[in-house]
Amino acid sequence: MWGKNKLQMPVKSTDSLIGHGGTLEGKLNCDTNLRIEGNFSGEINCQGTVTVGEQGTVRSSIRAQDIIIAGKVYGDVIADQRLMMTDTGQLHGNILAGSLSIMEGSVLNGSVAMAEEPATEKAGGLQKKEQADKAGKRGSKQAETA
Repeated sequence: MWGKNKLQMPVKSTDSLIGHGGTLEGKLNCDTNLRIEGNFSGEINCQGTVTVGEQGTVRSSIRAQDIIIAGKVYGDVIADQRLMMTDTGQLHGNILAGSLSIMEGSVLNGSVAMAEEPATEKAGGLQKKEQADKAGKRGSKQAETA
């Protein structure tokens, strides 16, 4: 019974942490989630979620799937999926994100650009198809009555 549960549970990746009082400089690439409670300067590229805690200060460009800002960030951020700024978050830089959530009380100094999802169909395409179907049905009914 215990063996089955262990086999079905996926292996959880280890998160990385820059703790309160810690300072790190350089280029950081990670495949897991990253939480920053200390100070970081440089460049961050992350395949998971980057969280800047309330005590965290980041002087860096950040690129990640998801970004959560509760501390201070000085630099441009790119969130492939979503960016969330809490009420204590401060961002002094530009944003490119798939979706954006900014809570009241947060500070944003910079520009925002939203990543556009490609449209599956042109606007009005469904209506044209329905109209064509109706016209086709009318034509077939007229042919049956004639």
